[in-house]
Amino acid sequence: MLDIAEELHRWVEQERDFAVATVVAVGGSAPRQPGAALAVDTEGTAIGSVSGGCVEGAVYELCQQALEDGETVLERFGYSDEDAFAVGLTCGGIIDILVTPVRAADPARPVITAALAVAARGEAAAVARIVSGPAELMGRALLVRPDSGSYDGGFGAHPELDRTVAAEAGAYLDAGRTGTLEIGEQGSRCGAPLTVLVESSVPPPRMIVFGAIDFASALVRIGKFLGYRVTVCDARPVFATKARFPEADEIVVEWPHTYLERTQVDARTVLCVLTHDAKFDVPLLQLALRLPVAYVGAMGSRRTHLERNERLREVGVTELELARLRSPIGLDLGARTPEETALSIAAEIVANRRGGSGVSLTGAHTPIHHDAASAPAGRIGSVA
Repeated sequence: MLDIAEELHRWVEQERDFAVATVVAVGGSAPRQPGAALAVDTEGTAIGSVSGGCVEGAVYELCQQALEDGETVLERFGYSDEDAFAVGLTCGGIIDILVTPVRAADPARPVITAALAVAARGEAAAVARIVSGPAELMGRALLVRPDSGSYDGGFGAHPELDRTVAAEAGAYLDAGRTGTLEIGEQGSRCGAPLTVLVESSVPPPRMIVFGAIDFASALVRIGKFLGYRVTVCDARPVFATKARFPEADEIVVEWPHTYLERTQVDARTVLCVLTHDAKFDVPLLQLALRLPVAYVGAMGSRRTHLERNERLREVGVTELELARLRSPIGLDLGARTPEETALSIAAEIVANRRGGSGVSLTGAHTPIHHDAASAPAGRIGSVA
């Protein structure tokens, strides 16, 4: 649900009633991950997606029904061997969908409204909803914000249940994860009469591109497409300009290593070093390879890579730290143009995040969808 927070927040401001269908769990080769959502308002307008097209029609009807009767329902869709055109996932997966009405009189509306407002502002929050359990708890919600220790809403069944779910949701939020948890009806962590969906909304991950060159311009565009907040940093003011990088969220004129020392990074941050100059590369990579970031890549020929590695060893970078460096940057696509090179870099970043091999799927026996431990780019974290 929080993956379409901006659009749903506009609906709330317009005082529209709507129903939202959210992916709760998937199995096999399902196209969307937990947290993906489709919403339908009383006029029949639909936004979002839960399956990439396989079951959208049936889910649309479930949303309309929920708006009429006010009931929260959990529905499972799977592949039909007898009729591939029947309602189901022809890709062979299984998907569980939670459909919740969000109308003016519904008890969860104030909490969901608050969660959508927080997520639409790009702030961190987690919302928990009962997926399976007693009918009177279905449709209720609880909102947790980071570091506050407090929560809004609740399930109205037992105070300990609210406190326990709030604590668990806070842990999911800290990790940027979306998923389900099993919990006792009175808040016990053992026993599992209740299943709770926790959706986390976190600010977009950062991509920092060092080196204001033509290749950087293409990488900025694809970084934005992938959902990153993109910064371009270069010490040369004549190159680091808004006119050259109109799609960048931030342009910094500063020595790269100096900027990296003072800026905030985390385990989702990707660092792309395109500077091609030892006086920039060496102090920058010396620092970058010691930071807890998701990806460090550096552009250059194989000869440049070997010479740069020697310089890094001379300033104390260890072999273990050097092993983190993706250089020459990108996957082997035979790229020539800045756009093709940006695609190559982006492909390596995605493969690194998702645990992909980077080899062609044709003839391969590897899974199409990987379940890497790191969180994805964008608002909803899962399991990046």
